[in-house]
Amino acid sequence: MAEMSSINVGSGSEEKGPEGLSQELPRPGPTISRVKLFDTMVDTFLQKLVAAGSYQRFTDCYKCFYQLQPEMTQRIYDKFITQLQTSIREEISEIKAEGNLEAVLNALDGIVEEGKDRKEAAWRPSGVPEKDLCSAMMPYFLQQRDALQRRVQKQEAENRQLADAVLAGRRQVEELQLQGQARQQAWQALHREQKELMAVLREPE
Repeated sequence: MAEMSSINVGSGSEEKGPEGLSQELPRPGPTISRVKLFDTMVDTFLQKLVAAGSYQRFTDCYKCFYQLQPEMTQRIYDKFITQLQTSIREEISEIKAEGNLEAVLNALDGIVEEGKDRKEAAWRPSGVPEKDLCSAMMPYFLQQRDALQRRVQKQEAENRQLADAVLAGRRQVEELQLQGQARQQAWQALHREQKELMAVLREPE
């Protein structure tokens, strides 16, 4: 288990755990990555957990067994603490792997380091919620408006193309109807002429 005292961070804050255990927590700085800080917090938690479940408290819970088998009680306690720490570390490792926590924390470190070189002032709340909300949300709304406008323009262009295609189809249908009517009229005229011709040919001399 890593000891907190091995981390040199200048002036840290002290937290007292169970049974008066005091640990010095490092403050995030340029020399301490957030991954290392997270691991240190895990170590501190395990130290406090062991202190809370001390051997004295363990024996107080099993006084009869301790009086009969003190050495066996010590071995059981040591094995219990070891398995408990191992189980907790495995659970935390799975959480770190599932959430890609190490890469996220390293990326956050990079963002912080990049921000140190910026000369412009960082955004700060103005104290007026309406103004802060407007300044934060307005770029997003403008972006969404532009995207919707582009989508509407595209849809309108497609609608115009469809309307032109429909009109062209209607004109073609009208032309076909006119051609059909003209052929029908021509056929009717030809039929009348044939009838008149037959009537002339049938007249007696």
